[in-house]
Amino acid sequence: MDEYYTSYDSALLVDKIMTHFAFLSMNWKHMLGRPTIILVATQNHLDDGKIPLAMITTMKKLKSGYISGTRVTLGNLSDFLNTSCITNLSFLGCHEDGLPDKLNPQVQTYLEEYLFKSLSTKSTILESASGGKSKHKHLMRKMSVRGAIKKTRSINIDSETLGMENNTILERRTSMFVLPNSGAVSPSSTQPSAKLPELKAENKGTVPVINISRYRLNSEAQYADTEVDELFAMLKESDSLEEQGDILQYLVDSRGLDFNTGMEEFGKRITVRDLLKGVYQKACQQKLWGLVRHTAGMLGKRVEDLAKAVTDLLVRQKQITVGMPPNNEHTITAPLPENDLRLLIHEAYGEDDSTAMLTQELLVYLAMFIRTEPQLFLEMLRLRVGLIIQVMASELARTLICDGEEASDHLLNLSPFEMKNLLHHIISGKEFAISSVGRGNFSIVTNKSSRISKRSHITVTQDSVYDEVEQDRQGQWLRRRRLDGALNRVPRDFYPKVWSVLERCRGLDIAGKVLPQSLTQEMTSGELKFALAVETVLNTIPQPEYRQLIVEALMVLTLASEFNVAPTLGDIIQVEHLVHVANNLFLEDQIKCDGDATLCCAKPTRETTSTGALLCGGAAYICQHFYDSAPSGCYGTMTYVTRAVAVTLDCFPKHGEIDCTIS
Repeated sequence: MDEYYTSYDSALLVDKIMTHFAFLSMNWKHMLGRPTIILVATQNHLDDGKIPLAMITTMKKLKSGYISGTRVTLGNLSDFLNTSCITNLSFLGCHEDGLPDKLNPQVQTYLEEYLFKSLSTKSTILESASGGKSKHKHLMRKMSVRGAIKKTRSINIDSETLGMENNTILERRTSMFVLPNSGAVSPSSTQPSAKLPELKAENKGTVPVINISRYRLNSEAQYADTEVDELFAMLKESDSLEEQGDILQYLVDSRGLDFNTGMEEFGKRITVRDLLKGVYQKACQQKLWGLVRHTAGMLGKRVEDLAKAVTDLLVRQKQITVGMPPNNEHTITAPLPENDLRLLIHEAYGEDDSTAMLTQELLVYLAMFIRTEPQLFLEMLRLRVGLIIQVMASELARTLICDGEEASDHLLNLSPFEMKNLLHHIISGKEFAISSVGRGNFSIVTNKSSRISKRSHITVTQDSVYDEVEQDRQGQWLRRRRLDGALNRVPRDFYPKVWSVLERCRGLDIAGKVLPQSLTQEMTSGELKFALAVETVLNTIPQPEYRQLIVEALMVLTLASEFNVAPTLGDIIQVEHLVHVANNLFLEDQIKCDGDATLCCAKPTRETTSTGALLCGGAAYICQHFYDSAPSGCYGTMTYVTRAVAVTLDCFPKHGEIDCTIS
């Protein structure tokens, strides 16, 4: 039986055991008998021939009879047979041939195909050639081979286009509104506006269509002109698994997995697929997780219990999207067979086999969390795995202080256990630190103190600690909004409150899409269908931090409805317009008090970069300092949005006082 690559990570194996115990202790109630958990130990679980410390510690706890608050009994399988309920699957036997204890050949063939049984490592094929060859003979070819796998990746963590694709000219996303007495101005123009309160806008009909091509042409490959025989020669000479992976990546793209290499082993012809399986097995043994994930994706492998994991999420009313937003997301709304799920995921990511396998892996971890810690998923209606991956990469870039490409490499090279640990920190909102554990790998640890250095393995002075704490505080709210937006997390009772707002206006315009008042006649406030309608509109916003400001603006409108500030909220409300007006009010106050925003956006004439972006890098033409402001307080975002609502909507009295306190 083929083992999943996650089984090579002993730390994840131990963590899964603990998760199983936690799940059973929570749910095995008022049931007869006791569950039996079978642990199968293989050589793959050893670390350089030694039993890992985590496994030894766990076995000691099991032997003590008490682990994670649960009483257990440890023993051999034979010790429990007398008290076990045994079911005989006789229908799987080969009764027609008189061999009831042997699997039916058709069943055996199906199981082998279903499990994608791997062949033995082709160690003899990839041995180095004789030492008589010149080391410099293929130097130029080897240099051209490097990076073939990295070219297939689609993770992009650019601060402005978070959630977009790589290698694509993306027009800046614009707000679908025009302020009174102002013309429609192209946001990509580098000419600053004459006055601060004037917002750049664009007519809805001129919004460009983003056309993203995901597939790399073979003619554009770095070594497309290299002969196949020369590639195989390079493959034999290479001692680096990463370089072998790059060569095989090109061979798969140009020739296919079943291309005959012309080599034989034990009288059987060797295909590119066989070579790839050999690299996969070696990468698993050496724990080169980035290469493991990519080769597993190329071979069409799957993670353990993928279909069950997706079903566990769906039955708890969590929709799932895979693929990089906003153009390549595929939504999963119903349970699917294992093969259909894998095909859907690989279709969503195109050539990016690394991220496709990572998506399968994260779905399993999300299912583990929702079974044991369902409170983490409160007020989360849709799990956008592609956006979560990009936020995980951006968190690594922030913590390790590196660029996006390097952060993507670090992310894909995390061990399965550390990947699960990082995902848990992202979902739970916990601060974390990263320490190096050698061979380019990192360990994710919880930050229990805000003064712990994010680079905990580096000694820092008191002044540098203070500076780092201040830097962390400066980006705290921007980071929190970005995480909540990526996780689609909304406040409690958000959707019923939006329903009450729709009762008092003709509709809500968000990103050019309108939620009409008629929805309140078609659906109830607590109906899942209504929540999905709101969520679908919000998901058209690619920048998670901007999405979160839209959610805050909607919450201010719900307060106006809840406290009966006005009998009606008027015509169709353009929610993005409220956010931009609030941003301008914030910038006006920054000019008056000489705040931090005067260094970028709070100027008489707003300056932009050559590409039309804000100097501070704020998404959707909102100052980054506004994103990084706390919601509450006299200079909080909710205060400015409230002022924007009072200034913009005609339903409020122009004179007198309104009791409106933001706390």
